[in-house]
Amino acid sequence: MKIAHVCPRYYPYIGGVNTHVKEISERLVKRGYEVEILTTDPSGILPVEEEINGVRVRRFKSWAPSESYYFSMALKRYLVENSENYDVVHTHSYHAFPSLYAAQAKGRNKLVFTPHYHGTGHTFLRKLLHIPYKYVAKTIFDKADQIICVSNYERQLITKRFKVSERKIVVIPNGVNLEEFTHLKKREKDYKTILYVGRLEKYKGLDYLVKALRKLGKGFFLEIVGGGPYKKSLVKLADRLGVRNRVRFYQDLPRKELLQRYADADIFVMLSKHEAFCISVAEALASKTPCIVANASALREWVDDENCFGINYPIDVNELVRLIKKALNIRVKNLKLLTWDEVAERISTVYTALNEA
Repeated sequence: MKIAHVCPRYYPYIGGVNTHVKEISERLVKRGYEVEILTTDPSGILPVEEEINGVRVRRFKSWAPSESYYFSMALKRYLVENSENYDVVHTHSYHAFPSLYAAQAKGRNKLVFTPHYHGTGHTFLRKLLHIPYKYVAKTIFDKADQIICVSNYERQLITKRFKVSERKIVVIPNGVNLEEFTHLKKREKDYKTILYVGRLEKYKGLDYLVKALRKLGKGFFLEIVGGGPYKKSLVKLADRLGVRNRVRFYQDLPRKELLQRYADADIFVMLSKHEAFCISVAEALASKTPCIVANASALREWVDDENCFGINYPIDVNELVRLIKKALNIRVKNLKLLTWDEVAERISTVYTALNEA
């Protein structure tokens, strides 16, 4: 069976959608599928075509202002001309134009859609643009033969906002590579570390962590892994609060080093208002690091009050400090995490059912 995965960006770019597509594509190849990635490269510096771990990658020029939208007429033309050469076109991300192109180009091929839907834009302009885009993007849901959501929260959002029948939706959460975490050991240090991994956006709630750091005292450090437009604001806030020397920024870490930072952290915190799943929480838990998350969006599905604790919006910084101190004494156990092998198997079942229909 020949499969095309359509996504805004792909490896070596990092991010939740990119990780999802890479992990399942490489496993589908091992299962005997012929898999191609159809993606964009706003930088224009990556190879136009290459093979990565058995997966064929085709990159198309695009325009992505503020690392968003990913307009690409070259990708759209390719899909129009070639969609029917694939048994299944599996497109990813409601929040960028490649999925709309895949829906508009649909012919006899089966169309699978994984929206990774957050529910809104994350700046004032993007929120405004979401209003008209919703009516255009409904085409993707209408033309999709199957919709795969990564959480029950995402499924509920989609059925409510796009009037999609639940019979058309299957929930398959993201996975983790548990074997990556098997041999990790926490390194000894004489201070406590709070870790965040993800995009640096205002809606992610990082400002609350910086404010909490001041109240926690000099024995606590905040490690922030990721890039994004909110970094300058965070640096200014840390300077103003006098904690800049205890906030450390990292970006584009090698995978091995990122995994070690998960293991070394005393606690992982994700206070985002909008998440369809959040792979970084899964990876933190897999490394046996306790978590605090916002009681919002799909993050609330992680809360079990044993390994992961929730905090309500609006965030009370004093309550956040209390939870951080409480979670320091937690030993993570009894986790129920899917592996990427299990995710690929479930997705393979979806493809097979569509192909036999």
